[in-house]
Amino acid sequence: MLLLKGYSIDDIIVFKSYADRTYRHHPRGLIIYGPVTVSSILGNNNATSATLLWGARDNSNFSKLETDFSPRNTYIVGSSQESLTANSTNGTLVSRCPLIPPNLVGPLVVSKSPPELAVIEKTFTEVKSGGRGCPTDCVARHRVAIVIPFRDRPQHLQALLYNLHPMLLRQQIDYQIFVVEQKGSEAFNRAMLMNVGYVEALKERPFECFIFHDVDLLPEDDRNLYTCPEQPRHMSVAVDKFKYRLPYADLFGGVSAISREQFRLINGFSNVFWGWGGEDDDMANRIKAHGLHISRYPANVARYKMLTHKKEKANPKRYEYLKTGKKRFATDGLSNLQYELVDKQKPKLYTWLLVKLTPPQPS
Repeated sequence: MLLLKGYSIDDIIVFKSYADRTYRHHPRGLIIYGPVTVSSILGNNNATSATLLWGARDNSNFSKLETDFSPRNTYIVGSSQESLTANSTNGTLVSRCPLIPPNLVGPLVVSKSPPELAVIEKTFTEVKSGGRGCPTDCVARHRVAIVIPFRDRPQHLQALLYNLHPMLLRQQIDYQIFVVEQKGSEAFNRAMLMNVGYVEALKERPFECFIFHDVDLLPEDDRNLYTCPEQPRHMSVAVDKFKYRLPYADLFGGVSAISREQFRLINGFSNVFWGWGGEDDDMANRIKAHGLHISRYPANVARYKMLTHKKEKANPKRYEYLKTGKKRFATDGLSNLQYELVDKQKPKLYTWLLVKLTPPQPS
């Protein structure tokens, strides 16, 4: 398998242009510009052991990336193990899904006004009870739990499910959507709900990674792969509300992906952020403090539309908690999470968890 420094096979990128091929060393690996073939990268002896596929990489200079490279000229170097097979439930051999799904369409037409829920349920025949989906003609490479913190946004949830399910099915991942609803009238604790989603999802299946997804963000491009990242991945890089620009470098809010092991390593999200703001910046601090870094796809792929909503009441102590957060990394998070699972149901499009949160004791 070809693996460039600092990347998994999902993150290694080769950029193709119509100029002569040139090579440039980058602090995190090798970028290749020009007409690209398998043999040009691996040499003729290995020409059958790699695949060039659609993809993207994290790059802090998003405007330059959008200017210099069309998404149609972006490729990933694949693995030499693409012909691997696995046993399916009926005992036959089924090939693993390709690294990059073949049916991606790129930019999507986003619908902010979906049909009635009953119509959506009848339309999405491939979605199983509880919001589960997986490819039927190959074995998925990624088992992903999508966690949506939720309260009082039924229209937003309906719009998200309507846009998200078809995209995830095309991406050929094995996924399940969990909607974690906070019971009660106290301030909304988004981060704590995501911790609950992590814990409860693992009671269902051994998910390999988690995507934490705000209910008001609709993806605009299915090449923004909801797969398991090598490093924590900020997914919602370019949002229409912010004129498709990243507000600041350490942003980890909106939609983010992280592996099961990494989430456990950093002790999940903080539980102290009641009300709007602060929890994502605290998470970014946790990521960096544990030797990880935030990765991103290019802004011309990681695009979202935001649904309009009334802004939550801000947490007046968010800056204070951010300043003192490092002292609580080991004690505030999954390690002191307390909640009551009030109800759990599995309608067609998602697994619903109604939870009552217990404020953590000051540490």
